[in-house]
Amino acid sequence: MSDTEGSASAVQRVARGDQHADLVVRGGRVYRPETRQFDAVAVAVVNDTVAALTDDPDRVTGPGTTVVEASEKAVVPGFVDAHTHLDLHQAFDYAYQYALRGGTTTLVTELASWGELAGADAVDAMLDATRDLPVSVYATVPPGPCLDTFTSPLCSPDDLAAALDRDRVVGVGEAAWIHAVNHESPVHDLYDAAHDRGKTVGSHAAGCRGDALAELATLVDDDHESISGRDHVARVENGIHSIARVGTIRDDAAALGDAYAEVGDADFSLSTDGTWPRDLVDGAMDAAVERAIEEGVEPVDALRMATLTPAKHFGLDGKGTLAPGADADILVLDSLDDVDVSTVVAGGEVVVDTHDLQVGPRPHDYPEHAYDTTPRLPDDFLAVPAPDDPAAVRAIEHEGGLLTAETTVSPSVRDDELHADPDNDVLKAALYDRSPANRGGFVGFLTGVGMDAGAVATTITWETAGVLAVGANDADMRTAADRLAELGGGWVVVEEGEVVTELPAPLYGFCTTRDVTETEQHIGAVEEALRNLGVTADRPFLALQTLTFVGVPALKLTADGYADVKNRETVGLST
Repeated sequence: MSDTEGSASAVQRVARGDQHADLVVRGGRVYRPETRQFDAVAVAVVNDTVAALTDDPDRVTGPGTTVVEASEKAVVPGFVDAHTHLDLHQAFDYAYQYALRGGTTTLVTELASWGELAGADAVDAMLDATRDLPVSVYATVPPGPCLDTFTSPLCSPDDLAAALDRDRVVGVGEAAWIHAVNHESPVHDLYDAAHDRGKTVGSHAAGCRGDALAELATLVDDDHESISGRDHVARVENGIHSIARVGTIRDDAAALGDAYAEVGDADFSLSTDGTWPRDLVDGAMDAAVERAIEEGVEPVDALRMATLTPAKHFGLDGKGTLAPGADADILVLDSLDDVDVSTVVAGGEVVVDTHDLQVGPRPHDYPEHAYDTTPRLPDDFLAVPAPDDPAAVRAIEHEGGLLTAETTVSPSVRDDELHADPDNDVLKAALYDRSPANRGGFVGFLTGVGMDAGAVATTITWETAGVLAVGANDADMRTAADRLAELGGGWVVVEEGEVVTELPAPLYGFCTTRDVTETEQHIGAVEEALRNLGVTADRPFLALQTLTFVGVPALKLTADGYADVKNRETVGLST
């Protein structure tokens, strides 16, 4: 052996044909996102790395080489989900395999839920839980704990900034633009810390336009809230990387198609913005790419939006490409038009073989404190003293989806206290803070949901660590919340003092630790139970858990009162 052969790495030796590859994908048309072209070459892999794209696979194929026959099919890099939420609904160590089956080999996740309880420690928890999975998970630092717009902050920007130096942390996650624009906010210090490190800052810019968008563009790097083609173009014009989404919350592929028709690829990225268990079973990023193609995006550009473009935006070295030296994340598509993922190689390992999963749940040993986060409500918490004018009480009106408005209602009055009046579509809605700093809670009123009887309680509340109880009477609300504390979090539906159904989610009170298919069945049971109580909201599961989400207008619940989103202030029951 020459000195040159001895000093060369295995990747280099395979590249020049002096060593056989560990794995070869041959016979297909390999997509190169750098040039948006398909070439008739084979992919040679050694030590989890792409060593070469070669038109002579025989020279790198030996008796010990695993051969994947692509047979004229499209061979593409593993998909990158540019924006998702792995800390909500489902523990990812029980669910990752379904993401892989849909071709997702890399994910950039928010920690807006766990972060409300654990602050910067939430980052470590997610990185630890996903470290040994055959899928690559990158995290963003949650800005929520340092926000002071509607409640007192949980921690300082400096406390959060330290997590930016963790391996696999790509930047700061999303915060609603109202927290950052047109006033001084502690989140600006966190943004500066990210940019000082050359890392990205995300945003939730729903409804942000004109001068506000221009100001936001000086603070952030990307946004995923475009619901029209004009929204996408406006972000591109302001230098904001625009991330389109197709997932459980929204399908905005049509908006992407409109923007693409106007400005071409323009370095858009694709994401799911979170795929809930029932949808994850059927696919994730494969569905996003398919929908983009259906809306007029050329397949070569749709693939780039799900591979190289997000990888470059977040600085994910080795991801989103099949160029030599890249991580060996490879997909074989039976059909390009409908993005039918047949075989998946992740980190050089065949994890999906002709549609069959080769891997399963890999439960992580989470720390004890991750399971002790759901307190019991104080005994008198649900009692609301009647104001001077009980006929005009401020309330949240559910309008559909995530959207709410402000209205006034006339709750029932008994014993000088306000109560729900389900006959007139007036429910009580209580939120009790379960963060380490425990800042108490607030009881308000809700209309437009349509519950005739019973109650529901949940800890799966968006960007808030709380116990949320909504109901037609205090007794059932109390029963639901007490059972929730026993479970450690999740969902509980109660009628006439009896638990009708429940979905335990003990991991930080936000995630189940069950297989996705079992979680899917439980979610269906919760929704059916809510319908049986008379709930008429179009998406009850979404309507309830987003009552705390200030990223969309207009009136939301906080532990300190109603959040008047448009006026950026906290208000009470009196109008």
